[in-house]
Amino acid sequence: MSLTFLAPVGSALALLFALFLSRRVLKAPEGTDLMKKISLAVRKGANAYLKRQYAGVAIFFAVMFVILMVLALTGFLTLFVPFAFVTGGFFSGLSGFIGMKIATAANARTAHAASNSLNSGLRIAFSSGAVMGFVVVGLGLLDISFWYFFLQWWYSDAAHLTIAAGQAMEEAQIQAITSAMLTFGMGASSMALFARVGGGIFTKAADVGADLVGKVEAGIPEDDPRNPAVIADNVGDNVGDVAGMGADLYESYVGSIISTASLAVAAGLGFEGVTVPMVMAAIGILASIVGTFFVKTKEGASQKNLLSALRRGTWISALIIAVAAFPLIYFELDGQIGFYFAILSGLIAGILIGLTTEYFTSDTYKPTKRLAGMSQTGPATMIIGGLSLGMLSTVLPVIIVGVSVLVSYSVSGGAGGIGDATFNQGLYGVGLSAVGMLSTLGITLATDAYGPVADNAGGIAEMAGLGEEVRNRTDALDSLGNTTAATGKGFAIGSAALTALALIASFVAEVQIRDPNFTFELSLINPPVLIGLFVGGMLPFLFAALTMDAVGRAAQSIVVEVRRQFREIKGLMEGKAEADYASCVDICTKSAQKEMLAPALLAVIAPIIIGVVLGVNGICGMLGGATVSGFILAVMMANSGGAWDNAKKYIESGEYGGKGSDAHKAAVVGDTVGDPFKDTSGPSINILIKLLSMVSIVFASVFLAFHLF
Repeated sequence: MSLTFLAPVGSALALLFALFLSRRVLKAPEGTDLMKKISLAVRKGANAYLKRQYAGVAIFFAVMFVILMVLALTGFLTLFVPFAFVTGGFFSGLSGFIGMKIATAANARTAHAASNSLNSGLRIAFSSGAVMGFVVVGLGLLDISFWYFFLQWWYSDAAHLTIAAGQAMEEAQIQAITSAMLTFGMGASSMALFARVGGGIFTKAADVGADLVGKVEAGIPEDDPRNPAVIADNVGDNVGDVAGMGADLYESYVGSIISTASLAVAAGLGFEGVTVPMVMAAIGILASIVGTFFVKTKEGASQKNLLSALRRGTWISALIIAVAAFPLIYFELDGQIGFYFAILSGLIAGILIGLTTEYFTSDTYKPTKRLAGMSQTGPATMIIGGLSLGMLSTVLPVIIVGVSVLVSYSVSGGAGGIGDATFNQGLYGVGLSAVGMLSTLGITLATDAYGPVADNAGGIAEMAGLGEEVRNRTDALDSLGNTTAATGKGFAIGSAALTALALIASFVAEVQIRDPNFTFELSLINPPVLIGLFVGGMLPFLFAALTMDAVGRAAQSIVVEVRRQFREIKGLMEGKAEADYASCVDICTKSAQKEMLAPALLAVIAPIIIGVVLGVNGICGMLGGATVSGFILAVMMANSGGAWDNAKKYIESGEYGGKGSDAHKAAVVGDTVGDPFKDTSGPSINILIKLLSMVSIVFASVFLAFHLF
């Protein structure tokens, strides 16, 4: 009996556990009437934004469905691809929506729980983040399971198969299943990009506007209710760092599993090879559930204690996976334990990337403390220091990913050239390392999605006038959230690099399936490859420029509006009148919807143009260039932004003059520059490099049939 039945079982387990956690969160008291009012405003703003975003994205999906259906009816794709594209996008968007709903319900509850104890606040915030984590893995595995079992049933009839001469029916069957499944990742990638870019523009426009006028010009605290942009800022935390991050990692999770399944077929490992990544995902869900019960702390815990509490859950999950993966590989793949070490390499790489990100962005370590010290000489040195820190921080992640790829490829038997069986086994090992890295996603995403909830809780505690002791607890949770958010982004970018490599290999395999006679010419002196390499290397920079510029324009609108309200609403600065929060939310929503179109469409249109002009070889060059430059640029931007943010927090804790000092004002400028770095452009680039591969895979048949060079 095949073990693939564990995939839907794991999916059901994840969704049931998410339901259990959500009920636990919703049972907690929400606090005072004022806390309920603030939380409701945030909830309404987030719902309004997502409703408008999903309405706009639906138009894109409708257009793409028609295009894919035309390609299917003309023989370039199977008829299932347009429908799989829609389900991929639907489940990706649904996971972000559910996670955001619970996060916006948990913010006031976390603040109220923190009035009892630090651990109570941590448990509510972490539980709400865990809902996001388990909804992502549960819906991702549900989507994969549905299509796998449906296609297995459909292709059990030989009349539905195209069987090559000398090819066994079972081989043709699994090849048809994985080829169709591979393409539905494009739907998840497209939804992820819209969610990440749109949410990132919203949150950073509000954050930058609130900081520049509120903190720097008016000299009021970050979460002061007098600031008209404060509710929009809290809304942005949820639509960007919860809904956006959830859709992002949903896409990586699904992409790693289906690309590895596709590589299993190319390596000649058949149904058994396809079973392994699906069962690994189910094992990861069980391990993550166990790990959540170890996340707890004591009153008065330091940042290191709080970090240790979250790490403990993640490492226990990783240990369970490491133990359970061995018998799976040994019995399912006939004792080829090299594949087991490939999984271990991905697990270890994920942990190491998280630790290096933490080292460069947490204010408990020297790099961020040193950066905080540079604020004493003004904003210019603060900006210079943050940029250099981000550039330096790219070294270790590149080495870690490089070593992981080399180890996983080598231990899996990789040795031959393109198309050789051992070469494809090595690539399958690389895919397994990506699956290994993402197998702990249930709990890893929980530690990341926890951050925005803690941030919102701190804002509500400030606006509701809760006691200093409560504010200290929410500040501790918020500071931890900054570190976990930075670590989560590092993990997302590292997993994106491995997933993108697996997807590139899957593209090569897909081309060979579509045209067994096609010969790749991937020499660097082949003009289409070289041109593709340069264009691919440029695309992440163009994408980052578009998203940064979008944040700048949207933030300008917020700055003008906040200044207008301070000037025209009498008694606002004295606390005698209430700000018009809804206008700032509306401006951010409209700006995000308008500004996200250009960068999102770039990711879809660019590979089609390159493929039609330069052909398959040019696409390979483009994918390689985009993956390398995109990975490095994303790490640099995310870590610079995270370090600027935590340097500001470090100064606010009382160092270098504390809040209101010249050093603090310089740090606020650095943090303002870093906001779109770490929350818009940086994390969106990792989706870009995967979506480029997904689009290339879907349109591979078109590129083979129509190309200029």
